[in-house]
Amino acid sequence: MPNLDLEGWLRFTKQTAAARKAGRAGIIAARRTGRAHPCGLFCYRVDHDLEQGRVLVAEHFVAVDLLEPEVVLAALVAELDALGRRLGCNAVRSLVHGTTAIVSGGLTDAGHTQAGTLLFKSLPA
Repeated sequence: MPNLDLEGWLRFTKQTAAARKAGRAGIIAARRTGRAHPCGLFCYRVDHDLEQGRVLVAEHFVAVDLLEPEVVLAALVAELDALGRRLGCNAVRSLVHGTTAIVSGGLTDAGHTQAGTLLFKSLPA
């Protein structure tokens, strides 16, 4: 998200932290052993779906590794299932923004299937 400035990120994390206290949202980060900085993350929230009940919604996937981004993504995707179970969810809904083949491929490899189409339209101020 190259257009997100520090103020926007801090606003998002503050809202997420407040929702996390209520068990509804958060950020999962991955860090390789022996490295100081995260190399991957996703944001999540719990929604209530009319058909599925509690659903874990994950989006804004990032897997940054020069040699093996697929390994980082695989760890994040594995955590989706575990997190969904811990939060009492019946399903996981993953939103992949843009055309990130690595993220889409990693989710598909883990059993995620296309469940519909997400459409988006910016509204002028």
